[in-house]
Formats: sequence, structure tokens, C-alpha cells
Amino acid sequence: MPNRDALRREFLRFVAASPLLASSLGQSLAQDVTPKTAKDVLGVMELEPLAKAALPPAHWGYLSSGVDDDKTLRANLQGFDHFQLRARRLVDVATADLKTEVFGEAWQLPFYLSAVGSQGAFYTEGEAVVARAAKAKGTQMLLSTQSSVSVEDVGKTLGHAPWYQLYMPVKWDECERMVRRVEQAGCPVLTWTIDLLPGRNAESSLRAMRLDTRECTNCHAVSPRGVGTGVNNQTKPMWKGLSGEMNPSGATWATVDKLRKLTKMKVMLKGIDTPEDAKLAKEAGVDGIIVSNHGGRAAETGRATIDILPEVIDAVGAGYPVLVDGGFRRGTDIYKALALGAKAVGIGRGYIYGLAAFGQEGVERVIDILRAELALTMRQCGTPSVRQITRASVLRNGIKV
Repeated sequence: MPNRDALRREFLRFVAASPLLASSLGQSLAQDVTPKTAKDVLGVMELEPLAKAALPPAHWGYLSSGVDDDKTLRANLQGFDHFQLRARRLVDVATADLKTEVFGEAWQLPFYLSAVGSQGAFYTEGEAVVARAAKAKGTQMLLSTQSSVSVEDVGKTLGHAPWYQLYMPVKWDECERMVRRVEQAGCPVLTWTIDLLPGRNAESSLRAMRLDTRECTNCHAVSPRGVGTGVNNQTKPMWKGLSGEMNPSGATWATVDKLRKLTKMKVMLKGIDTPEDAKLAKEAGVDGIIVSNHGGRAAETGRATIDILPEVIDAVGAGYPVLVDGGFRRGTDIYKALALGAKAVGIGRGYIYGLAAFGQEGVERVIDILRAELALTMRQCGTPSVRQITRASVLRNGIKV
């Protein structure tokens, strides 16, 4: 006759194999681990389903989609898997120094909150809430032309003028007016986004709009029940007194020269996707560039910005300011970009997930998570300060970069 211990083990095996119990436990665990507050969030991607649940279909579609089949959007996320880190041991990593300097500005962190338009669609007060979070955590902010809050008001909340992301008005006199306004607000850097000049096919976003039964003509050019596209720029404070027409498709490198001569601000180009254009930007006297594919929302190239980054760095040289954005969700992602030569990294959707889910606390939690993950990665790789991070710490598919 089996002893008591043997019977107990057999009973536990039976219970563990029960599909009903497994299903019940799975549901219980799922309920238990869902973050109830921003402090409960362990990783940035835990915020994605919470943001989706908090937003109406059209707003979630705008935030989550790419273009065409969303392949480039997914490529941005998957591209980090092409790079591996080299952990180093017995280095004094008692402290981690995340400070860096960009255009003479002392930054507490080597990443910033990148431009995302219409943040009022994700949380009341939108960019003002984000500015409060950025101020609290000592993070720089790049403000979109499509901001729900004026650059002047964001600057007051942030405590200093943000960087400004420019969607160029079609009419040059309107461009002059907008640039002068931004310069007068004290913005030190003007970042012209050039990857939407040819237009885009935001198919997934349009599909999501059709699922939304609300009347949104105050925000969008047409109701989600219609078939039109675009945002009604007349509702945006940075377009006050202007026609709202933007992204001149006839712009060329000559336009870059006109823009540089128009302002004393540092001028960057955002949306550089190839080493050829990076080299042309440097030759044109642009102060720096942002390697970006608009989060997969411009052209369906199928290439991740992290894959493009080393090609661009090699083309312009290590001393030229190159920033990058696109799919960054982990501290390890940020570290890889810094190791490849990026001066700083832009965070986009990640902090908007936090904004939609928990407001200011959500944005602050995203910054805290990325700071902690990056500091840990720096320690693990034996590079406790940003200036020590080099390509020696990273491999590409197992091979030195």
C-alpha cells in the first residue's frame, strides 16, 4: 500500500494537471498582476494595454498605428534583437552617472520625451501634464507643432523653453511667423520633421477611426465616420492666425538653407533614414540630426532606426550630434543606441502610454523605469558613466560593430 507521502504527491500531480484549475489560476494571476497604480508598473510595455483600455478607438488607433501593414512599426521594436550586449565584471560600478550634454545643455538623462502631437487626446491638459512630469524628473521635452498646449504655456510649466519640433507651414511667410514665435518663446533648438513631406498611408489609423462613433470634427478634418484624413489644425494653438496647411512637398535642401538663415536657434532635421541624407545634412550646415522613421508612421521601409543608426554615425563621424528615436521601450534599448554612437534617445509612445493610463504619475513612472533599467545596464556592462559607453559594449548578430 502506498505511503502517505506518495499519495500526497500523486494528488498534487492530479490537481496540477486539472485544466479547470489551470484556467482558474491563470485568470486569478492575470487579475492580481494588472497594475492598479503607476507605482505597480514594472515595465513600460505593461502600460500599453492600460492605455488602450483608457482611450476611445480613434485616439488609440492614432497612437498605436504605423503605415501600410505596420511592418516598419514592428521592425523598430524587433531591431533591438539584432544587437547584443557584452557584460563586463569587476569594474567599480558603485554609482552610475547618466548625465550628458547636448548642444551645451546639461542633461540629467541621455533620453528625452520626443514630440507626439495632440496629447490632449490622451489625457486632459496633455502636454502641460507631460511638462510637469518632465520638470519633476529633470528630462528635456521636444514639443510638437501639433501640441494641444502653446509653446509659451509649456515653457512656463516646464520651467524653461522646450525644444520645438516643426511641421513646416506650406506658405513661407507663415513659416517665418511660426519660427519667430518659437524663437521669441526661448526655444533653443528647432527640429524640422521632414519624413512626412511626401505624405503617408495611415491605413490602420483610418480603420480605427471608423470604429469610433463619437463626433470628432472639432479635432479631425472629418468625423471618424467619414473617409477623410488629417487633423484640423485650426484647433491647435501653434496654428493660431495661420492657415494650417503644412508639409510642403516641394521642399529641398535649398529650403534647409532658408530655414537655417531664418533663425538663430540650433536647427536639426528629424526623419533622416539613410547615411546619404545624413551626410548631406552635415554638409548643409545643419546642427544635428535625428535618425527617425516617425515611429514607423512615415514610409513602410521595413527598417528599424537602430539598424540604420550605425550607418549614419559612420557617415557623419562620431563628433556630429546624432539623436535617434523609434521603438525604445527598455533601458537596454537606450544603451544600445548610446553604444552605437547616438548622443541621446527620444522616447515617444512609451510615455504616452503612461500619460493615457495614469496621467503625470504614468509619465514619471516611465522615466523612472527607463532610468533604473539604463543605470543597471551600464553597471552590468562595466560602463558606469555615459561617456564610457562605446561600441566595445555591443555586438551585431554576435559580431563587432
